[in-house]
Amino acid sequence: MHFIDAWTSLPPLGLIRLLLPAAFLVLAVFVPGRGTARLAALGVALCLPLVRELEVPRSLLVVWVALWVLIAWQAGRVTAGARRSLTTRLAGMEPGTVGLLIGAALLVLLLAAVARQDLAPEESRRVAYAMLLIDLGLLHLMLRRHALRAAVAYGSLGLGVQVLDGMARHAEVAAAPPSAGVVLATAIAVAMTVRLAGSRERAAGTAWVSDAHDLRD
Repeated sequence: MHFIDAWTSLPPLGLIRLLLPAAFLVLAVFVPGRGTARLAALGVALCLPLVRELEVPRSLLVVWVALWVLIAWQAGRVTAGARRSLTTRLAGMEPGTVGLLIGAALLVLLLAAVARQDLAPEESRRVAYAMLLIDLGLLHLMLRRHALRAAVAYGSLGLGVQVLDGMARHAEVAAAPPSAGVVLATAIAVAMTVRLAGSRERAAGTAWVSDAHDLRD
């Protein structure tokens, strides 16, 4: 019950502050389209200054915001290939359903593992929040089939790791100063994703992963 109390004890504004970036990521996961991806990434960028659970100094926070603005620019960019996947929605329903079930099961298992730990309310919230961000990133990779918009997924994964990193440093007896390692790794993953999407467009004529699979077949 202490896990539930850790969340119910938050005031409404605190709960909104914490869950608003996750809500934008949920939008990117379940609503297709480059406009949605851009809106969600911009929403995350605007909300990041409110997420003190990141435990980063102002300079690194600026870098995170700039990275998400870059993700919004790239994820909403018009690509040279088809606007929509050439495969039918029915063809993507089966892997999408499987991905959704795997993501939901993974999130439940991770949250159950956190709930079994004897953590302080603040620590329980931070770990659960990090697990939520990481799971949303994985869900985006499994459900959305556009290589360029996968930048949103890697940004979400990076934010989750940053929250865990901040908690780990906070728990240390001699706390180490924050480093730019997590945001740098996230930026590299985003850059590689954008480059891969461009290469896929040039080689296969489309950035849709499912279309490339059909061309291969």
